[in-house]
Amino acid sequence: MPAPALLTVDLQALAANYRTLEAIGGVPVHPVVKADSYGLGAAACAARLMVEGARTFFVARTSEGEHLRAALGPVPAIYVLDGCLAGRAVRLRDADLRPVLNTGAQLAEWRAAGGGACGMQIDTGMNRLGFRPEAAPEPFPGLDLVLSHLACADDPAEPMNARQRDAFAAAAARYPGTVRSFANSGGVFLGPDYAFDATRPGVCLYGSGPEGRPDDRIRPVAALTAEVLQVRDVPVGETVGYSRGFMAGTATRIATCATGYADGVLRSYSPRGLVSVAGELRPIVGRVSMDVCAVDVTGLDVAVGDRVELFGPNRMIDDAAAAAGTIAYELLTSVTGRVRRVYAG
Repeated sequence: MPAPALLTVDLQALAANYRTLEAIGGVPVHPVVKADSYGLGAAACAARLMVEGARTFFVARTSEGEHLRAALGPVPAIYVLDGCLAGRAVRLRDADLRPVLNTGAQLAEWRAAGGGACGMQIDTGMNRLGFRPEAAPEPFPGLDLVLSHLACADDPAEPMNARQRDAFAAAAARYPGTVRSFANSGGVFLGPDYAFDATRPGVCLYGSGPEGRPDDRIRPVAALTAEVLQVRDVPVGETVGYSRGFMAGTATRIATCATGYADGVLRSYSPRGLVSVAGELRPIVGRVSMDVCAVDVTGLDVAVGDRVELFGPNRMIDDAAAAAGTIAYELLTSVTGRVRRVYAG
């Protein structure tokens, strides 16, 4: 039976997005599956992407890499973006994980444990993780991948994109024979001179457009739906929800739906959020509660047991995120463990 709140993951759409990104970039796609594939389930998503040919994945944490290795077996390369933190080298080696080294201390830690296959990050301007170009080490045994990360790839007109690209090209030239990876999701769409040897998309795989708005080339992957628990008529002048967040100016029909901020539905969805119900987009009214939210279904044929879609093929995730004052990344990763995941395709 469907759960009150349900996250449906379309694995065929995920695979289609992978193929689209590979075709646009013109080089292999190395999927980013950190944060449990942005909340969609890394084991299921990565397994499907392996069917499409993916053999290299990126996670953020050592523990994520361990779980992914257990799920996928020995075939793929799994890089850990945190790098080799103090005391983690043995865990990384035991799970056959490859740290992306970010500092001299991490490099020393990895070497002291015997070294092996690893990556290295060059900071070309984001000032987040990685060696500054002038401080990057000389080539060393085991280094098989060099990467950097774009700060403004969702804005193609931003001059920083080209500055970072040129800085990365110059730095990576010091490491002949390594795989060069630069383009994230938005970077894939900036042009072939951003692709280098392999791209590293994340959010576009999972259904968000490269510029933070819907893009016809990217298919929706995740659908968050909730069951209608009760339908009631609210007379003129009465209010809905905590702190009288909505007052009915006319006779209003309200559907109370089984999802709230304990499921990852942000309180900022109200008052601009829309859901798809009975073939229309209708507003969330009043404040989002822990377990429920209220939707104006006046004039619609909606009954208990029907479902509303908070984002998915009928309510694109980038539009839903904009209405909540955030980005698709946050909507996806905010969906909590209480919401059951189901996989289609």
